[in-house]
Order: sequence, then structure tokens, then C-alpha cells
Amino acid sequence: MATDSGTVWEYETVRPPREATMREAADPKELLNDLGRDGWELVETIEYTGGGTKFLVFKRPTDGDPDE
Repeated sequence: MATDSGTVWEYETVRPPREATMREAADPKELLNDLGRDGWELVETIEYTGGGTKFLVFKRPTDGDPDE
């Protein structure tokens, strides 16, 4: 989506890592640092209705065609 400044954004969604029990989220620091080095910025979390994070949503500017 282009903004008034002409910036075109691309988006990425990631499921937070889970511990062996699948009930507790593992510390995502390494994943977040890797994505940050690649230019991704965390912009939102999408949560389950009963609680807990289902997805992390990231964005970064792209030089791509906004219609692609």
C-alpha cells in the first residue's frame, strides 16, 4: 500500500516460537533480531480469542510495484 510519501510496504507474518509443551511461548529475541537486521519492523500482534499470540506482523519498505 502506498502512502502520501510514495512508500510501498511489504508485510510478513510469523508464528511465535513455542516451548515443548506448546502452551508457553519461547523467547523470540533471536528471531526478532534476525528480522530487524533484514529491515523488518514489528507493527502488530494478532492474538487468539482466548489469549496468547497467534501471529507477529512485520512491515518494511520495498521498491516493488504497489500493484504486484
